[in-house]
Amino acid sequence: MEGWRGAWYVPCLASLETLQELCRKENLTCKSLGITNRSLKSYEVEYLCDYKVEEGKAYYLVKWKGWPESSNTWEPRKHLNCPLLIQNFLRDKNEYLSREGEGKAMRVRNHVKTLKPAIADYVVKKAKQRIALQRWKEELNRKKNHKAMILVENTVDLEGPPLDFYYINEYKPAPGINVLNGITTGCECADCPAEKCCPKEAGFILAYNKRKKLKIQPGLPIYECNSYCRCGPDCLNRIVQKGTPYSLCIFRTNNGRGWGVKTLQKIRTNSFVMEYVGEVITSEEAERRGQLYDNQGNTYLFDLDYDSDEFTVDAARYGNVSHFVNHSCDPNLQVFNVFIDNLDLRLPRIALFSTRTIKAGEELTFDYQMKGSVDLTSDSAEGLSPSKKRIRTVCKCGAMCCRGYLN
Repeated sequence: MEGWRGAWYVPCLASLETLQELCRKENLTCKSLGITNRSLKSYEVEYLCDYKVEEGKAYYLVKWKGWPESSNTWEPRKHLNCPLLIQNFLRDKNEYLSREGEGKAMRVRNHVKTLKPAIADYVVKKAKQRIALQRWKEELNRKKNHKAMILVENTVDLEGPPLDFYYINEYKPAPGINVLNGITTGCECADCPAEKCCPKEAGFILAYNKRKKLKIQPGLPIYECNSYCRCGPDCLNRIVQKGTPYSLCIFRTNNGRGWGVKTLQKIRTNSFVMEYVGEVITSEEAERRGQLYDNQGNTYLFDLDYDSDEFTVDAARYGNVSHFVNHSCDPNLQVFNVFIDNLDLRLPRIALFSTRTIKAGEELTFDYQMKGSVDLTSDSAEGLSPSKKRIRTVCKCGAMCCRGYLN
């Protein structure tokens, strides 16, 4: 379909083992499968699957990198030069025992010490999860268009990367929707804050102070310099378009809220943190999808209602780090509408700015009902767009002022 290239993905139905065997048979390398020129000719430990003691000697069951599990072999401890993998193995084993409340890791039968099958199974699942999350982290960092790093962490359960999520850096418009429209000229400023720059042309004040921090109130729009402006990349009025400046971590929450996002750096008040991106669809399509999402317990629809309610951003399948930011009734991020290379008031870009100082390691949250300066609480249902008038979702934010529901 013209204009919709890259929207369709066909999953490979062959197992990892099958693909690895085919590559080895044809003497082909594949980085994604862990098969390199080196691994074609040698053996490298990918992870450890099991443990036993025979005749006083410790053995580990080894999964070889780039080889199917049918090629696993028992190897004596002294032959293994992989201290980190052994450390991971022992940590995962102890984690399982701690959760199950068991006292001993080993059992003795016929003078052979072995791990219980349940423990070995858990260790293998954790090893596979660790590899999958590492690959996902590498993929996210390849696709992002900003300098800050994205990390991934799960110390809570065995959940791996989401299966139907594709990272994008900017809006992905549905056919017939133009998100780059209305800009034909830019400012001629030599010093943007001091002259008649883009915000003044639009009838508003410059959104940032000299420290590049937000100085306007919620509800007011941000007009940044665009691709036609004479000013360079260091212009004071180019903040959102540069992407997030902070290293962030997608992590698994321990209270049933799924994935969340925390900052790895201190964020000062009124700083730009990230942009909310996804598919731009009509409100009618959003209503249709919303019924499905309600049944799944998901909330990814964001109405673009700065000027009207014609369009909605859906970050369910396509999005950036903001896809994983959780709701809070007492958030540390605030929503602002931004216009850069599109002056169509129906299609603002959505930027999230800090409302206070956020410490390194603190979770990032925003109010799913927050639109500019208007807080659409459960008591103002008449103000909700059609995509919001659906089944109410219980809120798990834990804030003292929690309203009880996400919508």
